[in-house]
Amino acid sequence: MKKTMNCLPSQSTEERIREAAKKVFLEKGFDGATSRDIAEAAGINIALTNYYFRSKEKLFLSIFEEMLQLFFQGMIEIMNKPISLREKISEMINHDFELCKNNPSLSIFVMNEIHRNPERMATCIGTLKQIHQSMFEEQLQEEIKKGTIRPIKGHHLMPIVFANVQFLFIAKSMHMKMWNMTEDGFDQFVNEQKQLVIDMITSYLYEHEKA
Repeated sequence: MKKTMNCLPSQSTEERIREAAKKVFLEKGFDGATSRDIAEAAGINIALTNYYFRSKEKLFLSIFEEMLQLFFQGMIEIMNKPISLREKISEMINHDFELCKNNPSLSIFVMNEIHRNPERMATCIGTLKQIHQSMFEEQLQEEIKKGTIRPIKGHHLMPIVFANVQFLFIAKSMHMKMWNMTEDGFDQFVNEQKQLVIDMITSYLYEHEKA
């Protein structure tokens, strides 16, 4: 039965639109997606999409903010956990691997959209402040003072972690074709690579005196 604008507002309809929008925006980005694409993915007419979110831009901003939270929030929670720095780094790497594994388009979506519209970085300011104000940087500097780890600043360490995790998923198709992997084979490869990354980064930090 065809839906009409006489429908009462429904949370389930709004959520269907949001879930469809996530899928379409992650696949096509802001420029490639249309309101019609989102309506078709949600199984509703385009008028309802506009009724709930007014414009593609407003719907996109809502989804983008949600994706930023997904991208950063779990990492911030780990940064503030009362555990050792070594454990914290391992958990951060594990978290990033699981996040990318469960949301393979997330990294490239966030990076592409910030590159496309640098003003969107303003959306990240609150999250970035949470990272700067977390226990992680203080803990890192304490370990450096003790001589436990190699001297390094957080803004150098974080890209090392992200780059070694996220490139695997950004280049997933290339890895699978180059090494003739199935989906199961890629999952096994990712699990092995995760442990290699943990060992590599923690060895770099903690075994500097042996070098």
